[in-house]
Amino acid sequence: MKNEHKIGLLVDVETTGLGPDSNEVIELALKLFSFHEKTGEILDILDKESMLREPVSQKALANYDQAYRIHGIPYDLVRGKSFDDKRVRSFFTSSEAVFAHNASFDRSFLFRMYPEVDLVDWYCTMRGIPWKRYGFLNGKLLTLLKDHDITSYQSHRAMDDITNLMELLKKKSPNGNLYLGEIIQKAPMKKCQPAAPKKKPKYTYFPTTGLDRGFD
Repeated sequence: MKNEHKIGLLVDVETTGLGPDSNEVIELALKLFSFHEKTGEILDILDKESMLREPVSQKALANYDQAYRIHGIPYDLVRGKSFDDKRVRSFFTSSEAVFAHNASFDRSFLFRMYPEVDLVDWYCTMRGIPWKRYGFLNGKLLTLLKDHDITSYQSHRAMDDITNLMELLKKKSPNGNLYLGEIIQKAPMKKCQPAAPKKKPKYTYFPTTGLDRGFD
């Protein structure tokens, strides 16, 4: 492969809710592809995978019914399923750049499962392009898919979303550049900054008086 060709990875997750500390990923889609570094032209699909996973925490399980209204994945479909961790990691180690629509969401969940995903440069296709300035109502994926005549329906299944996202990235912006090309000309996202562990409050005791001051 020539030097100007790079390996990218499209990623999407479906989860039991919005908070990565109390919810879990139940579906993961990955699509590895080659692209031209300067123009953003997508050259070839190298590999792809879609996986399902049964949530294990009580909070995630409690949220499943509510999340089901959005992603439509019946619990019976994920029951007993788990991700192939080795295969998931192989996608990230093979890529030079990761792309996702609202990437901070996808990365925050995956980082808790596979911290090494943060070693790769991430780019957000929702915030990396000035969609409103280009005349679109917002940067939501379905809005953009409709406005670019790709599809008027979003299934909220991970593989469908990244397949449609790839078609969007092949389109040209009002400036005449491929959308993917515009994204990769910008700096990648900052690395994850995991929240620092909470410090236990200091309890002060005055031995001369026998009084407890309580927590500082």
